[in-house]
Amino acid sequence: MYWKRSLWILWPANFLIAAGMSLIIPFLPLYIEKLGVHNLQQVEHWTGWIFSAQFITSFLFQPLWGSLADRYGRKAMLIRSAIGMGAITALMGFATGPGQLLILRLINGLFSGFISMSISLQASVTPDEHAGKSLGTLQTGQIVGTLVGPLIGGFLSEAFGFEGVFFVTGGLTLIAGLVVLFLIHEDVTVKTKKGQKQKKKKEYKALRPLFPVFIAAAITQLAMMSIQPIITLYTRTIYHGQHLTLIVGLISAVTGIANLIGSPILGRIGDKIGQRKVLIFSLIMAALAFLPQVLATNVKVLLAGRFLLGLFIGGMIPSLNVLVKKLAPAHLQATAFGLSSSARFLGNLLGPLLGTFIAATYNIKDIFYITMIFLLINMVSIARNKKLRLALSQQKKAS
Repeated sequence: MYWKRSLWILWPANFLIAAGMSLIIPFLPLYIEKLGVHNLQQVEHWTGWIFSAQFITSFLFQPLWGSLADRYGRKAMLIRSAIGMGAITALMGFATGPGQLLILRLINGLFSGFISMSISLQASVTPDEHAGKSLGTLQTGQIVGTLVGPLIGGFLSEAFGFEGVFFVTGGLTLIAGLVVLFLIHEDVTVKTKKGQKQKKKKEYKALRPLFPVFIAAAITQLAMMSIQPIITLYTRTIYHGQHLTLIVGLISAVTGIANLIGSPILGRIGDKIGQRKVLIFSLIMAALAFLPQVLATNVKVLLAGRFLLGLFIGGMIPSLNVLVKKLAPAHLQATAFGLSSSARFLGNLLGPLLGTFIAATYNIKDIFYITMIFLLINMVSIARNKKLRLALSQQKKAS
């Protein structure tokens, strides 16, 4: 079956992209110091902006790349993304100041979208009855890459210096593009613009039932990212022993490990009972997973809470992707995945900003309660949305 062959080609490609993008994150503040910024507050300032820059342009341009994928094919967009990000990331190794690094990160975000397009491509060739399993498995490639990337980045930075890591990252990204170029086949009928404008306006109305799904995608990432910037500070309030950085690394890693378990398992369950039900259940459980975190008096309880959060966030992601696949018209599917990806980048951008703002303005624990409220409101929105239920019912009858 072609969908299985495609899955095992795109999985390592996604792994390479995710590993490459996460290689540089752990030592970013150190690299900024090397570029001539030595004041701690200035280092923090530049780190925040440089880290977020890629999310800003990614959020803005994902719908465009999705629309172009519907016209020229997903494979073309995957190759565009890999070549662009590979070249720009390699150039970061030649930066001589933080301003240059900031600009390059902004440009890099413009070329992003590899993983969202790979999901769209896999969704287009996978039968509905295997969609949850297929997209959940594909998601694990990104998760494993994100988990392993920082470890590889630490090793490479010691062996080759910070600049060398950027060159390796660029190389990994280009290799992912070559994997797609030579091993993925896609039949594409290029559509002309003539007479399409008015037709598209009407067709885009078909995406309206997906708006709650896009909102859920943003909230999912917001929930994952809201605590990330302050996890070290929060851990320090309940842990007073040695090796704080090691404990923080473990707390961060356990969420990814749980993602790895939850994505394929809950993806398969969604194939059997329906992705909407799994999404509602996962939203509730993810919200409840914040309770042991906010009430934690020791690291073990905090670890348990982070694991549960990762487990059910992992269940939400493939459910969201399958809902996009099922509800978007075939000729607008890449556009829909582009919008979903854009929503996730928005969550990646707003999550850390929300977390740091609430922690600084109110109390560090308040971010847990506020994120819980966001998740539960989103759950109610999904559960009560009649258009979403109707669209799923119609899709089920049609299939």
